[in-house]
Amino acid sequence: MKGKLHYAWMIVFVTFLAFLAVQGGRLAFGAFVEPWENDLHMDRATTSLISTLSFVIYGVSQPFIGSLIDRYGARFILSVSTFIVGISFLLISFVTQPWQLFLLYSFVSIGVGGASNVAGTVLITNWFNKKRGLALGIMEAGFGFGQMLLVPGSLILIHWFDWRITILILGALLIVIVFPVILFFLRNHPNDKAMEPLGGNVIEEGATNKSVKKSVSLKALFKMRQFWFLMLPFAICGFTTTGLMDTHLIPLSHHHGFSVTVTGTAVSILAACNIVGILLSGIIIDYWSSRKLLVFIYFTRALSIVILVYSHDTLLLLLFAAVFGFVDFATVAPTSLLLTQYFKEYSLGVIVGCLSLSHQIGSALGAYIPGFLFSQFGNYNFSLYISIVIVLAAAIMNLLLPEPNRNKMTEKRAS
Repeated sequence: MKGKLHYAWMIVFVTFLAFLAVQGGRLAFGAFVEPWENDLHMDRATTSLISTLSFVIYGVSQPFIGSLIDRYGARFILSVSTFIVGISFLLISFVTQPWQLFLLYSFVSIGVGGASNVAGTVLITNWFNKKRGLALGIMEAGFGFGQMLLVPGSLILIHWFDWRITILILGALLIVIVFPVILFFLRNHPNDKAMEPLGGNVIEEGATNKSVKKSVSLKALFKMRQFWFLMLPFAICGFTTTGLMDTHLIPLSHHHGFSVTVTGTAVSILAACNIVGILLSGIIIDYWSSRKLLVFIYFTRALSIVILVYSHDTLLLLLFAAVFGFVDFATVAPTSLLLTQYFKEYSLGVIVGCLSLSHQIGSALGAYIPGFLFSQFGNYNFSLYISIVIVLAAAIMNLLLPEPNRNKMTEKRAS
């Protein structure tokens, strides 16, 4: 019916909510570092190792998650993953020993791995043949809103109550609200509701009407230049965002002499600009080259890290937060869209899983290496210099990618 909102937008909203709650809870890790150290008698190396292990588990799970999504559907995987994270958060509120935290946070990481871009990208691809870039951007904005709401929210709750009450509240949010919403409203494919995707059923000119996607072996996948030139920059993206910044920006800011208030303001600005950047990237790629946008994003990110190196002034720190925020998660929508364009004839679950694995490997390295180098040199400068170089390398790799073939699409007419 004309004028009626397509159910595809409900899919976007539910996925957005899941990412806000699950990924936002994961991004709040930094808020719990000092309370865990004080209460469980851990040092910074131990808490950093929890973060690193989390990224490794998250990353290794991604190809398997993709395979499970191809087999059982994104709705089942996303709902179960949300439930696992919620239960794990509830149990973490009762831990008394560091090994218990390591164990339970491993389960959190498995759940976070299931409630990731692998499921989201498959859902958006199934439901959208038009406005796909915008849908990917809105979906990805869930990460940014989670960062903006749950990270400072966790800090406030920890200050008002304690970390145990705070993580108990996060777990209850997932179990009582988010899990039922996913279960009742999410659907894998328009066929599940006797509908067509937004934009109608489409086929490429000259293509057959077959809807069955081919599978691809890892051996064949790793021989494709397009995959490597998407995967390696995405690993670098993980190193410099969820690895370096989400784990070390707060202690780096304190090392540069900034107060908790200034640091909190910088994190809030970064998160707010991140949301805007995510949404803009989703809109832009519906009209402009995703490849060129990625080149711009990575060059801008390198510039922002240069600013951070010299951010011993409050204004420079806030300027860094704004610039970096605009290009923080903005890489995900254009990278995901390029992947769907390069590999449109294949089942996407495993391919997106491998791509996500590369991001989490980068994140794990970005969490551990800067902490190790800080222990060796007493500052983060060397880590920032490394980040600038590899981000520029990511820009060059994206520049060398071929422009995807945008064949005209023709709508299948009902017989």
